[in-house]
Order: sequence, then C-alpha cells, then structure tokens
Amino acid sequence: MNDQNIFAREALAQIPKILTLLDRNPHSPTYGCFDRTFWQYKVIDFPAGMSQEFVYPLALAYHCNLPNNIFYQQSIIKEWVEAGILYAAASSHANGSCDDYFPYERAAGAAAFSLLACIESYTLMGLDNPLILDFFARRADWLAGHQESGRLTNHQALIVLCLELLGNLLSTKRWHESKQERLEQVLSWQNTEGWFIEYEGCDPGYHTLTISCLAQIYELNPDARLKKAIALAVELAAQFVHPDGSYGGEYTSRNTYNFFPHGFELVGKWLPAALNINDRFLQGLKNGLGSCYADDRIIGHHTWNYLLAWRDFVTIRPPLQPRPQGRFYLKEGGILIDRRDNTELYIALNKGGVFKLFRDNKLVVSDTQFSLLVQQGKQLSNAVGHLVDNYQVELQEDRISVLGSLGWAKQKQMNSFNLIVLRVVMLSFGRFFPNLIRSLLQKMLITGKENAPFQFFRDLHWQGKHWQISDRLMAQSWDNVLSADIGCDRTSIYVVMSRTFQPGQLQPTLDLSDRLKNLNSADPLVVNREL
Repeated sequence: MNDQNIFAREALAQIPKILTLLDRNPHSPTYGCFDRTFWQYKVIDFPAGMSQEFVYPLALAYHCNLPNNIFYQQSIIKEWVEAGILYAAASSHANGSCDDYFPYERAAGAAAFSLLACIESYTLMGLDNPLILDFFARRADWLAGHQESGRLTNHQALIVLCLELLGNLLSTKRWHESKQERLEQVLSWQNTEGWFIEYEGCDPGYHTLTISCLAQIYELNPDARLKKAIALAVELAAQFVHPDGSYGGEYTSRNTYNFFPHGFELVGKWLPAALNINDRFLQGLKNGLGSCYADDRIIGHHTWNYLLAWRDFVTIRPPLQPRPQGRFYLKEGGILIDRRDNTELYIALNKGGVFKLFRDNKLVVSDTQFSLLVQQGKQLSNAVGHLVDNYQVELQEDRISVLGSLGWAKQKQMNSFNLIVLRVVMLSFGRFFPNLIRSLLQKMLITGKENAPFQFFRDLHWQGKHWQISDRLMAQSWDNVLSADIGCDRTSIYVVMSRTFQPGQLQPTLDLSDRLKNLNSADPLVVNREL
C-alpha cells in the first residue's frame, strides 16, 4: 500500500461505526441523527449537535475511489448525508446554534464543526435544498456574532473557514466583515514562537487542526500575512513529530494525541518541507502508533481530515530531511525539546516536568509526574504533578530542573442531583447566559490549579550519553497518603480529545506505594532513575 492510501485506509475503517451511530430509518422521527445515545438508547434528553459532523466522512467516503471501498458511489450514502444535514437543521435552535453537552448550551465548537461538515457535504453531494441553505445562513449569522468563553484558536479558525465557504456557496459578502475580524483574532492569538493559544498554552495537536483550517482559507483567499503565519506554524509543528512517527501526548497543554494531516498537504504545494511532517507521521501509522479516536463523539474529526489528506495528497515529495539536533525551547509555550546522541526528550516545563524520552527512534519512557491517592476525611483525593502552573525552572547545558507544588486533580463527576440542578438552571435562567455556565464549568473542570501540600523537585542530568533523573517529593505528612506512583498517561483536566488510547501507554506504572511505609514526616520520597 502506498503512503497516500494509508490515510484512506485508516479513515474508511471508521465508516461502519459512523453508520452504526446514524438513525438510518426514514420513517423514524430522528432519521439522520448521529447521536446513538439519544435516538437508540434514549438515555439523554437532547441530541449532541457535534454528532451531525459525521455527514462529512460519509460524503468523502462516497467519493473515495479505492479498491474495496464498499461505500464508493453508493446512492444510499447520498440520502443519508442529506438526512443528516436536515436533522442538524431540525435539532438546532431558532437562531441556528446547537447544544453539545447540556441543553441551551449553544456550543460554538459543535456549531462550527458541524456547519463546516454540512457545507462541504452539501457541495460534494451536489444537493439542492433551499431549506438547508437557509439553515446554513442562520447558523453562520449566529457564529459570526458569538464569542465563546475560553481561548480556543481552532474553533475561531473553523468559524472563519465556515464563513468563507458559505459566502462562496451563496455568492454573498454578507459575512465578509465578520470573517475578517475573526481572522484577525486568530492571527493575534498566534504566539511569536509560532503556536496558537488553546486554553492555557501550546497544544501541538489542536495546532495542526488550526493549520488545516488556515491552509484551506489561504487556498480560497490568498493573503501574504496569513501565508507567513501558516509557515511559522508549520515550522513549529515539524518539531513535534516524534522519531517513531507518533505525535503529541500528555506533555501538551490539552493532553492530546491529535494530528490533522490535511493542512500539511495543502501547504506542501508552496512549502515542500510541510510534506516531511506527514511523511514522518505516516511512518508511525504504518507501525500502528496512531491514537484511537473511535468513540461516539470524536470519531468524525480525524476521519474526514484523513480523507481530505488522501484526496489532496501531493505526489511529488521532497526526501526526508535529517532531524535537527540540539535544543528547541518554547519559553512562553513551556515546552523544551532536547535532541542529542540518538535521544529525543520532550518535556513540559509548565507541567511539572512531564516528559517523553525516545532513544534510537523508540519510546523509552513516558512520564506524567507523581500521582498520590490521599485520604481527606471521608473523601479520596488525587494530588498530581502534571497541572499547568508557573514552576521554578533552571536550565543548564546538561541539566533541567523543575521545582513546585503538586495540585489537586480535577475529578468532579456528575451525579443525579448535579444533573437535575444543571437541567433546572439551563431550562430556566441559564438558557439566557450559556456562556457564563460554560465559563464556570471550564474553571471547574479544565483551567486553574489548587495547590496540594506536597513539594516536588525534578532534576534531569545528562551524563554518560544518557539521562539520569532524580525526583524528590516532600510532604507535611505521609500519614494520609494511601498510594503513590508515576504513570505514563496520568491526566486529569477535562478535555474531550484527551485520554484516548495510544500504544505508548502500554508502559508499566512505576509503583512507589511500598516506599511510603518507611517515611517519617520530614523524609522525602526519593526516586532515582537512569534512562
């Protein structure tokens, strides 16, 4: 199989599940709905608007002319795509917005993802339906005038792309001013180091989605300033493809293994070095190192992006360039990459020294810092070292040190009482202030850190052509600490695309619980390792 077809193979493998999520019965009141928990299981009281994004993978699979693609040119696919778009319209609010996680949420991300999918699918399938076009316009109006809480650049780039595509489809400049203002916002959120803000910092995974959107916008409407921003972003992304072809992980701001390849194929037409990024990632896919996103809510994103990468694959490609050696430091992004003597270290200095280490192109260690299970009265709490914070960092040529406090993991779960309260709030006054509710939930589940009474010192020392790691953890008391370990995939903030499975997570946990028994209050927990 040639490299181009790997993208299609990975994507087409998801189509049967996507069709399982779809209500395909034209006599059903929820015909066209992709939220199986709503229409089939009937365990939630509204459909997630994001799910209607799944029309896009179906439309692209319909046009994917490859041997053994059973979905190619199947007329029933066209019917299901149109049904999905119509259900997106029917399940939306009067202003065109939609909900994702709670009623009257009016989620910008879900609205933008699904609108992009519906516009592109409508065009691909050659549909002709004024009701659908009216729905597109209402949703675009809402997106153009709405600002969500939190700074998620990928959402803003998606909105710009939607407004650009719909303006072209309807031959109108109705959203031109809004589109330009939103694009200006996206460009202003690009750090001088090249990355785009995602909540609290640099997330290389969502960064590739932003590149994908901006690359499409540039193709539709070339602009010198946009081209410069894309080139800077691509240069940054090239640093984050691991030597084994994997990408991202727990050292990033949103803990994701996201990789969206389509933008690099588009950019590769005028910046050939961008194609090296996809070629390295394809080697990882060949070796089974891709992350699994096949859950009911997020399966669509990568599926359509992979199919676009297959469709727009650049056939003439430059040879792979040698990997850069030395250090690459994103001071404001809080990430350091150190390459020397067949090793590559990716460390998050703004997340307590969470790191991945590779040697001879293979993953040696994935480390997400200390994790403690602590008894607090009748409650069990989790103190962790992987939360974003302004830690004390010291960098020398052969040494990296990070000092700071553990934080309490965000482990808030919904229960029946909380769900009832949320429904009552949203069905009454909350529907008028959805951004306020969203902001409160973000603070509760995602952003910010509450310090725990544990101080850590992490020291990485390069000696004898390998890294020596010394960890020290100090406590006011060890009496209530029930267990301690250092795992390969500990994350605790709520991010939809995190906590997916990736083969690097098969590493065993370093269990430190037995060492707690012999510690007095003044004694530190010390862990020394040679990697």
